[in-house]
Amino acid sequence: MASVQIQNDADGVPVTIDDVRAAHARISSSIVRTPVLKSRTLSAITGANVWLKFENLQFTAAYKERGALNKLLQLTDTQKERGVIAASAGNHAQGLAYHGARLGIPVTIVMPKPTPTVKVQQTEGHGARVIMAGERFDDAYEAARQLEQREGLTFVHPFDDPDVIAGQGTVALEMLEDAPEIDTLVVPIGGGGLISGSAVVARAAASPKRVIGVQAELYPSMYAKMKGLILPCDGDTLAEGIAVKQPGAVTSGIVRSLVDDIVLVAERELETAVSTLLQIEKTVVEGAGAAGLAALFAHPKLVRGRNVGIILTGGNIDTRLLANVLLRDLARSGRLARLSIRLQDRPGALFHVARVFDEQQVNIVEVYHQRVFTTLPAKGLIAEIECETRDAAHLERLLKALNHEGYEVKTVEAG
Repeated sequence: MASVQIQNDADGVPVTIDDVRAAHARISSSIVRTPVLKSRTLSAITGANVWLKFENLQFTAAYKERGALNKLLQLTDTQKERGVIAASAGNHAQGLAYHGARLGIPVTIVMPKPTPTVKVQQTEGHGARVIMAGERFDDAYEAARQLEQREGLTFVHPFDDPDVIAGQGTVALEMLEDAPEIDTLVVPIGGGGLISGSAVVARAAASPKRVIGVQAELYPSMYAKMKGLILPCDGDTLAEGIAVKQPGAVTSGIVRSLVDDIVLVAERELETAVSTLLQIEKTVVEGAGAAGLAALFAHPKLVRGRNVGIILTGGNIDTRLLANVLLRDLARSGRLARLSIRLQDRPGALFHVARVFDEQQVNIVEVYHQRVFTTLPAKGLIAEIECETRDAAHLERLLKALNHEGYEVKTVEAG
């Protein structure tokens, strides 16, 4: 949950505000101009005035199609005929596949073999040829570059390309047009394409804006590069969309020149942000897409009192993973609990403990008995009861009532 200050110098940046404006003119008829809405509830929670841009409402449910489309539209006729290739297991693949099919440009996507089947199917569903290669993204990337040379295809990089960066910058261009009072943009960083384009737009505004990048603690690649550190980039992060081990060369230069700060967020903050957006804004956002809000939770002093723009970059999250995130958040807030209660193994024992739950108006969801795998005496019994409460205070009242009735109770902690 650290941050790093970056010295700004706009000289030599390879993408200009004119490039972003030209990209917007080029792609605007074929993308969704997603809404920018102020969230009164999130503003009250964070102490900042918070605006959200809902890029999860794009057709492919992510901003990535902006940069992909801007690149496709600038290919030569020969390049369009031969086709394009990319290495991606996520939103870039779908955006490139969708717009390639729409424009009649053949698209090949190389994905690592462990890529979830649903992502493969979604990409193939847009008409792309999908090739599985290697166990990691780096393996897929190398395979894609080899195939690029062998078949004469054009490689479309997911972030380290000026045309892609300019396309991604159209997100910030629209956001600041719709809410010019924004003075701070909080932007997720993976390879750095979105924050690079956003920073170009922010610096060109009539009143220049602060730009703060966000990375997951497990993948602090751009943070480490800006600070001259060697930090591990590994682990299962909820924000797999920004889990990039090596940021781009072009994007690193832009970030160093134009971005004010980079902060890191923990997995718990990402989970809380995903859950909060669903509960408050009624919108589904993937882990990377919720990183901006997670930064507000983790670093409130950085934005308190400011007018903050957050880009909800995508909504492609596995439904089972989303369910786990929501249940874990309920457990942490005290609205869902599992209690381990020691009972005597005799008739009516479970009935009597259930009576306490009824008196406290707590709903029992599941009951688990444990007689064998326990260190208790043979007549001992452990009952684990999963229950729903209104809030942490309601749960505390239940625990006190059980203790008052003489029950030995332990809470089974959530992760």
